[in-house]
Amino acid sequence: MKKKRFFTIIGLGSFGFNVAKRLFELGHDVIAIDIDKDTVQDIRDFSTQAIIADASDKETMISLGLKDVEVAVVSLGDKMDTSALVTLYLKELGVKEIVVKALTLDHGKMLELIGATKIIFPERDIAIRTAERLSAPNIFDQITFLEGYSVVELTAPKELWNKTLKEANVRANYGIAIVVIKRKMLADLPAKVLIAPPASERIQEGDLLVIIGDDERLNKFKLL
Repeated sequence: MKKKRFFTIIGLGSFGFNVAKRLFELGHDVIAIDIDKDTVQDIRDFSTQAIIADASDKETMISLGLKDVEVAVVSLGDKMDTSALVTLYLKELGVKEIVVKALTLDHGKMLELIGATKIIFPERDIAIRTAERLSAPNIFDQITFLEGYSVVELTAPKELWNKTLKEANVRANYGIAIVVIKRKMLADLPAKVLIAPPASERIQEGDLLVIIGDDERLNKFKLL
């Protein structure tokens, strides 16, 4: 079972609302904060505590007692100055992990200087992933989990059909690892999922492969 963590989400636009909701569904404690009464009302069933508050007011932030929060997520739309202030207050309150949604690269640099530990650019990241999917139709998804390394789900390339994992030897030949094989079954049967498949497993036409590796090698493998 995953460790339960204590989050606060400040700013409940579409991004912040869905982050709060999902974290709560995953079993974490979530304090959701927004200045809009209706928005806070909507999040009540999907949070541990929902608070109407102006996070740009320092005294208000202090009074909320956020010192025990492990991770704060700041998502304040196009209010760059407000997100900077809130980030500064969270830093002064001793919150160790501060994740902030930024609008521009310069905005992100400023937030890092103030104390943000992670900057996210949702629109940019979605745009990049969409472009990658459009340019390579066999790619179903790609997630960066560490700088320079990703997990990719893609259709098995023809070059690997009917080969066992041992015969394909993708680790030696391509520098990547196949960690999951998803195989469509006949009729209405659910897909067969093979986690950490054995070397004797034979790759079939139509298989979906979940692979992991550094981005340079993954990009070469996508071209097969």
